[in-house]
Amino acid sequence: MSDVTSQMQFGIFTVSDITEDPTTGATPTERDKIRDTVTLAKHAEDVGLDVFALGEHHNPPFWSSSPTTTLAYIAAHTQNLVLSTATTLITTNDPVKIAEDFAMLQHLSDGRVDLMLGRGNTGPVYPWFGKDIRQGLPLAIENYNLLHRLWREEVVDWEGKFRTPLQGFTSTPRPLDGVAPFVWHGSIRTPEIAEQAAYYGDGFFANNIFWPKEHYQRLIALYRQRYAHYGHGTPEQAIVGLGGQAFMAAKSQDAVTQFRPYFDNAPVYGHGPSLEDFSEMTPLTVGSPQQVIDRYASMREYYGDYQRQLFLMDHAGLPLKTVLEQLDILGGEVVPALRKEFAKNRPADVPDAPTHAQRVATANVEVAR
Repeated sequence: MSDVTSQMQFGIFTVSDITEDPTTGATPTERDKIRDTVTLAKHAEDVGLDVFALGEHHNPPFWSSSPTTTLAYIAAHTQNLVLSTATTLITTNDPVKIAEDFAMLQHLSDGRVDLMLGRGNTGPVYPWFGKDIRQGLPLAIENYNLLHRLWREEVVDWEGKFRTPLQGFTSTPRPLDGVAPFVWHGSIRTPEIAEQAAYYGDGFFANNIFWPKEHYQRLIALYRQRYAHYGHGTPEQAIVGLGGQAFMAAKSQDAVTQFRPYFDNAPVYGHGPSLEDFSEMTPLTVGSPQQVIDRYASMREYYGDYQRQLFLMDHAGLPLKTVLEQLDILGGEVVPALRKEFAKNRPADVPDAPTHAQRVATANVEVAR
């Protein structure tokens, strides 16, 4: 079994949108997009990236309703890639099923798995799964409390507000090597989720692709402060991940020209701010590889040293060939430079990105004590 040992992890995430290519009018089929995503994950490993993360949606135009199924297939076709989710819906999924699915994926992938919990951004998903959106936060808090216990306690007796009680229940399979998958709590707007991540000593992922940096600075600062408050370490030792977004070409103006029609028609922010305004307000960087390197090397000035940087590369109808070319640039030029930049003057007490092997070793040390 191999394991990522770098101080920081770099990778890509996908939201699994099926979007018409505005330059050709062609729309891929679900089968095409699913197969393309597997190709992207394999290529991410080939170009030296560390992480591939997949979102969860239950409505068109998205296809990824069962991330663990897809990630298990990818696990069988990769060797080193850490497999994660860009969102696992902690509100509408049963915590028992999450515990089972991700422990199973741990075993199948030799521990190359973690997950990012979130509430999602699709309101109707709540009634589709028999839940009340007005209870979104209490659901997230209660469901994770149960999930956390299911992975750590052999036999669980539990009673809460939102599901039937459990008596003498054992989740199977048990976590690989007795160590639960690492959990990131993802949020773009909710301080209570930053608080939850801090309380458990888990990671906090700020997917800063929509709003100005000041918004995410507040959330991350709160998380770091509360992480220390709960006794998990110093604020600087809290585990932080960031989202990002880039489109590159050797000449920056070529990148802008190529990406503009995709940006203008993107399902999330299309027909809104201009590409130039959005690039100024958010970390979206459309230009040369060096511009992306410079922009993302500056992130720790705003957020401190952190552990994981993921990029959204395949959205808005971009064809597979183009995205593969983007990954070549990301893995070949951008990430090697960023690894060097982030290693400079990195304090020795800042934790490396969490991996299964590292967490097993830590658990063994604690048992030996």
